[in-house]
Amino acid sequence: MEEIDDFVYDLPMVQVSLSDFKPLPEGDKQYPLEYIENNGVIRLKEDDDMVFVGVVDTKNHTLLENLKNFHKKRIIFCAVDKNEFSAFLSERLAATGMESELGDKPENEKILLDKLANDAPIVMLVNSIMIEAIRKGASDIHIEGFDDEVYVRYRIDGHLKTISKIDKDRFAAVASRLKIMANLNIMEKRLPQDGRISVHLGDDEIDLRVSIIPISNGESIVLRLFNKKRTLIKLDNTGFSKEILAEFRLKCQTPNGLMLVTGPTGSGKTTTLSAILQELNSEIVKIITIEDPIEYVTKGINQIQTNERIGLTFDTILRRVLRQDPNIIMVGEIRDSDTADLSMRAALTGHLVFSTLHTNDSVSVITRLRNMGIEPYLLAAVLRGSLAQRLVRKSCEHCRELIKPTPAQIGLLTRFKIPKNTPIYEGKGCDECNGTGYRGRIGVFEYFSVDAEVEEMIIKGVKDSLIKEYLVSKGMKSLLADGIDKIIKGDTTIAEVERAVAG
Repeated sequence: MEEIDDFVYDLPMVQVSLSDFKPLPEGDKQYPLEYIENNGVIRLKEDDDMVFVGVVDTKNHTLLENLKNFHKKRIIFCAVDKNEFSAFLSERLAATGMESELGDKPENEKILLDKLANDAPIVMLVNSIMIEAIRKGASDIHIEGFDDEVYVRYRIDGHLKTISKIDKDRFAAVASRLKIMANLNIMEKRLPQDGRISVHLGDDEIDLRVSIIPISNGESIVLRLFNKKRTLIKLDNTGFSKEILAEFRLKCQTPNGLMLVTGPTGSGKTTTLSAILQELNSEIVKIITIEDPIEYVTKGINQIQTNERIGLTFDTILRRVLRQDPNIIMVGEIRDSDTADLSMRAALTGHLVFSTLHTNDSVSVITRLRNMGIEPYLLAAVLRGSLAQRLVRKSCEHCRELIKPTPAQIGLLTRFKIPKNTPIYEGKGCDECNGTGYRGRIGVFEYFSVDAEVEEMIIKGVKDSLIKEYLVSKGMKSLLADGIDKIIKGDTTIAEVERAVAG
């Protein structure tokens, strides 16, 4: 049978990763960078007999035919992922540098900035920064322009890590591109600006909250990522001990009252509240949430996003929500006296209200609400429970190994009557955890339910320290004690607990 030499374009191409062919051909053995960018094609590998070519648009038959004629040898076409190709191309473009086209005349600056911001290399560079952040599971992107260069850092598992550097000449174009995407003023460099960007990556829908502030050497840009379609973590997988989780769930079943979750920014408060609301969600209850921003989209729950520009603040929305006949209300955060008072009144009039505060521990919510003008008798009547939490990085299961604690660490464990010979583990760093020794995060919790004695203490204005002493005597486990338990189980390390809790 005669061999068929013609390439059959309708056959499906093998999907490959660029990383499988590294190092990729360079110099004379690679296509010009402009050709790669314009046609979405790259030479993967070549020898005397054949050449492997990666293409993004596998249906571009004209391009495939031209390449086949160009090489005059056997050619193997492979499909490459568009997002991976964009990331690779942006790295190459960043490495080549780019001359600034900005002029000195102010009247020309906006036109030039706009042109730069919409140039293909800048668009690709900004897209690749976002794509890589989403792939790595980053919660925030930091782009900081200093005197000599620009740093791109991702916050992964709560810690910042420098991912790449951009030529200083490119920063103005990158900043303008992000401002255009967020509908901000590209000419404004003296005042802070805030905006939002929505992007789609495959099946994921990502919201980015953009914050830009002027700094001495330029501007600092921070983008916070929210994946609207990410799978919500269940309460059983957050790190709750069985005892705390059982008590917390029980109190969340009450028909009315106030349940608070407290902790610093980024401690997982919204995740915990969204998880419990998902459990409470059913046909017989109406749940309304007021959030800034909406981090988890949950079917069957009425979710409202605040917008201060048009007067949609927590307190103004809460006033309207009370007319919607809800059973359960979640207020994203109690930030001021008006929101605090309305939340108390809602809880007092038959609604179950969930909200968050920023305090150091669970008991401190009592003083914080009193300082916001809430009368002790009202607080005692509605408060059902308070949960404090932190997030610590989980030890990598792939490289975790036994270690010898330092004398200071032994002293910490001894305070909690942990035997000196108790095995302690830490991750040494591997490819699975990018050499950090950690992969993922887990919650550390402190919870108390309000009983008759605590109600009496609140009404009398007893100090938080005395209330905490009473609760500990009744079995409440502190944040540090819960962290020690997770160290013993091998879930996290002494250093992480000291950083998040003890420090």
